[in-house]
Amino acid sequence: MDRVALRGLKARGHHGVFPREREEGQIFVVDLALSLDTRAAAASDDLSRTVHYGIVAEEVVAIVEGEPVDLIETLAERIAQQCLKHEGVHEVEVVVHKPDAPITVPFDDVTITIIRSRA
Repeated sequence: MDRVALRGLKARGHHGVFPREREEGQIFVVDLALSLDTRAAAASDDLSRTVHYGIVAEEVVAIVEGEPVDLIETLAERIAQQCLKHEGVHEVEVVVHKPDAPITVPFDDVTITIIRSRA
């Protein structure tokens, strides 16, 4: 399988278990790696034979900006399931970064990484 990656998609969401997170929101960053076979697209130079990463990016941002959830695990799962709806995408790796997580000690980032594939 080949991989199409999107790194650093940023969107403001209202996810988290604390009222402040839900009210004020914060920036989430998403990295994706989509596994698919790109040979037909490369041979034909035809966008319709691969995944349109611009559309995927818009869908991911809409999920982050959409209905709030408590856990970034849930957010990552929703993103993964949306990516797998694209024909030709066999597997997806989703990393959700929560760089402004409400932690009381110094830190750089909090992430969840999941890998999902077609059943």
